[in-house]
Amino acid sequence: MPPSPRPLGVAPAPASYSLNLFPRRRCLPARHAVSMAASHAHDAHFLRRAADVADRSAGLASPHPNFGCVIARPQLETDDVEAWVVGEGYLYSQGTPCAELLAAEEAGEHARGATAYLNLEPDDCYGNSTAVSSLVQAGVTRVVVGLRHPLKHLRGKAIQLLRHQGIQVDVVGEDLQSKLFKEALGSCLIVNAPLLYRAAFHVPFSVLKYAMTADGKIAASTGHASWVSGKASRGRVFELRGRSDAIIVGGNTVRLDNPRLTARHVKGGHVPVRIVMSQSFNLPEEANLWNVHDAYTIVATQRGARRDLQKKLAMKGVEVVEFEMLNPRDVMSYCYDRGYLSVLWECGGTLAASAISARVIHKVYAFFAPKIIGGVNAPTPVGELGMKQMTQAIDLIDVSYEQVDRDMLMSGFLQPIPDLSPVIPSVDEIPSVDPEVSPYETNIISFYKTWDTFGAFANFSPHPISLPDENGDCFTWPTVEHYYQAHKFVSVDNPQARDIVQEIKQARSPEEAARIGRTRQRELPELVRSDWESTKIDVMYKAIKCKFSTHPHLTEMLLSTAGSVLVEASPHDLFWGGGREGEGLNYLGRLLMQLRSEILGTVQTTGKIEEST
Repeated sequence: MPPSPRPLGVAPAPASYSLNLFPRRRCLPARHAVSMAASHAHDAHFLRRAADVADRSAGLASPHPNFGCVIARPQLETDDVEAWVVGEGYLYSQGTPCAELLAAEEAGEHARGATAYLNLEPDDCYGNSTAVSSLVQAGVTRVVVGLRHPLKHLRGKAIQLLRHQGIQVDVVGEDLQSKLFKEALGSCLIVNAPLLYRAAFHVPFSVLKYAMTADGKIAASTGHASWVSGKASRGRVFELRGRSDAIIVGGNTVRLDNPRLTARHVKGGHVPVRIVMSQSFNLPEEANLWNVHDAYTIVATQRGARRDLQKKLAMKGVEVVEFEMLNPRDVMSYCYDRGYLSVLWECGGTLAASAISARVIHKVYAFFAPKIIGGVNAPTPVGELGMKQMTQAIDLIDVSYEQVDRDMLMSGFLQPIPDLSPVIPSVDEIPSVDPEVSPYETNIISFYKTWDTFGAFANFSPHPISLPDENGDCFTWPTVEHYYQAHKFVSVDNPQARDIVQEIKQARSPEEAARIGRTRQRELPELVRSDWESTKIDVMYKAIKCKFSTHPHLTEMLLSTAGSVLVEASPHDLFWGGGREGEGLNYLGRLLMQLRSEILGTVQTTGKIEEST
């Protein structure tokens, strides 16, 4: 019998965590030990469920972690622990309600006296402690946490806040030290492996995927590769793409296969970016990847390569990024700066070997098809690595196998999941502000993604604003990004423009709103208001002014930056952001500093902070 299928994001506990994970405990009376074992079994069960719920975030929440929350309370009338669950939730996308709030809302009054299970310690990216306050207000009396947050400026903060509110917090491996938790801990590690790799190595979590025949070929000698694997395996590849922020191929793949690299079954508003690495820029002028209607495309190349083709692709909406020396390590550093959490490599053997040698590949998914094609010159999945003896071979870690129709899927890690626990201080040692990452030690404060220390300044932060809509009626916009994107098409006398505004207003996340607004602006420039270029700064300022006046804790955060330069650290937006090397205009940072000056002027004049109008 083949092994039972398992979702791509779920795997057994890594072997590196299977030994010496928990210290020995003193012996307990038999009755107490049985009771504790049963309690631990329930805790472990619900913690695994929280990790499973969190896995629904994969590919959607980036660059945030995958958060899941399960609220449960014992039901005396039933032994079915599944019936104990009264609420659960997961983070749908950055800028949307947190998992804890969604679970608490679903549980309602049943949350009082219950236990909340979190695969990962909540973060507080927005300065309002929504996750903590949701659990406190719901009446939860105990919280079980799988992992502390791996980012230093967030680690331990939520745990400390919960304990200060009188809630019992138990952390696996610290307060809960039973062997029953090994599998649950493994699930928590697996579901947020991308975040752990990113935090440890400062590159996105990278997965190499390939399909090969039984004799180890990924294509025929002619280069023809459609199709090596079966339809079911290709469906799993679409799932992998849907869980990734970006998909990388080399120039050879574009020339030979002309791929589309779409997820095909896109979840919500998430669409992975497609990245082509080509040192010589020897690429065709026409290719499926140059159609950016459904997905954005970036071409990474060496500085100065084929300027004429660069201009032609730019006119199609393809972004070209130049590097002094094109290599996988620098491209991954660039992806890290863009906030990508997970990257899927679907490249040929030469680029795969280069990426493995650069140590930026962390996991492999290999599909084996039961067919033989032969060919001395037929390409293989990985090119030359310089190894001369079998003893030099790289051993995969935590290997798993799964039959997918007629194919076999093997997956394993090239590098173990980083164990960040040794650097985690005890709760008594955690200061309210980590001196190692204090932003007040520098005159430049950068922000970009909403999980940054000052991520609340970003337009994607989940801070609603109430401003007039296209009809002049007061409307609560979910985020500044929703308001800004919609106003590209406001006041345009065209039914299609009005439909676009409605589409943006209903977008479930700021990422989705931004994708709709940017795509429609590029495809239908005639529907963009004629004064947009001269008006967009005023539109943005009106929105952020409303945001900070509506949420006083944001004003306090903004005033705390007095004397510092604020920079929106987008490496690609040269108007609102600062660019990769400071070449951007940084208009968002400028507007925030202007607002800060206005508020400070009001404070100095009146002695108190007044609401902005």
